[in-house]
Amino acid sequence: MDVQSIAALVFIGLLSLFIYFERKKIVLQKILFPLLYVVLYRTKLGLAWMDRTAKRWTRLWHFLVPVSIVVGFLGMLLISYALIDNVIQIFTQPEALPGVGLVLPINVKGAFFVPFFYWIISIFIIAVVHEFSHGLFARLYNMKVKSSGFAFFGLLLPIIPAAFVEPDEKDIVTRPAKQQLAMYSAGPFANVVLAFIVLGLSALLIGPVAGNVVVADGVEVTGYVEGDYPAEAAAIGIGELIVSLDGASATSIAEFSTLLAGKKVGDSVDVETDQNSYAVVLGEHPEEEGAGYLGVQIQQHTSISTEFTSKYGTFSATAILWFLQLLYWLYLLNLGIGLFNLAPMGPLDGGRMLLTVLEKFFDKKKARLYWKNIGFFFFALVLFNIVFAFIR
Repeated sequence: MDVQSIAALVFIGLLSLFIYFERKKIVLQKILFPLLYVVLYRTKLGLAWMDRTAKRWTRLWHFLVPVSIVVGFLGMLLISYALIDNVIQIFTQPEALPGVGLVLPINVKGAFFVPFFYWIISIFIIAVVHEFSHGLFARLYNMKVKSSGFAFFGLLLPIIPAAFVEPDEKDIVTRPAKQQLAMYSAGPFANVVLAFIVLGLSALLIGPVAGNVVVADGVEVTGYVEGDYPAEAAAIGIGELIVSLDGASATSIAEFSTLLAGKKVGDSVDVETDQNSYAVVLGEHPEEEGAGYLGVQIQQHTSISTEFTSKYGTFSATAILWFLQLLYWLYLLNLGIGLFNLAPMGPLDGGRMLLTVLEKFFDKKKARLYWKNIGFFFFALVLFNIVFAFIR
């Protein structure tokens, strides 16, 4: 078992102990207890800061309110379409992958694996930004916020940490729809905005920084294209790194593609890898008549630049690459979790937004009936995706 998995198990163990010793201060929300539940630990952390921030840049927040609401509904439409389309694909395309899954720091079948240290840092940042934004927009309209705190989602054991802000529900329902929608949409909106800020930062850093830290050292063969193609017949091994074609350097995908681009079907090519040499007669490209084709699935392989490490040391290179990888996970998880929170179901922000709108057009009894039916439909889609991920 690697260090990341050990750290994840230690974290879950410590979290379980914390909940046990603080059991008198927690609130347990049973969903399918003990299989599925949520633990709430109420505090007053951050409430004063939310209040000060809301009052400090009032014009900016009021400007962002309509933007947040529009992004919230667009995100709701996007995630709703994606959930429906994904289930259709699962039934019509055998190779289709589930579109929703558990994000866990343990590499188990059916879960979307994120290495523990990236996972815990990302989840912490996502939760703080999400809930702080809810509280900020609530205080912008002087809504009462009773508490903030930590939450833990449990699957038998507490696994996923989160945070929460608890506005006064009796106060919220008396507010105009615009204020309610602003408060509900604020969290997902902040996550989506942060995702694109991180993406922009990555774009600025990856070229100049990563280009100096890593070098392309081969084109890795990750699989064979289905069909009767020469790479598999020649037994070029999966995992080998192609480094040259006909003696010319092919350590990058760009070089590899350029060298193959001028080849015709039937041409002989000497393929050199990090482990062996192969004489291969090219087959025909499936989408370009007469063009030569090797028939391999590939990805770029890189290694840390020895020139960089000789100047700045191995630790510096490793730290830079670790940080760039963290940016990747921050972008991906902020965007994914932010959009998922806009799904029109149950207690999610999208569900609360949907109920607010339905109550504007229907009486409360009908609005809640429609809301429950829509929420149940999308919950079933999500549950199907999660179960499918474990059994496929």
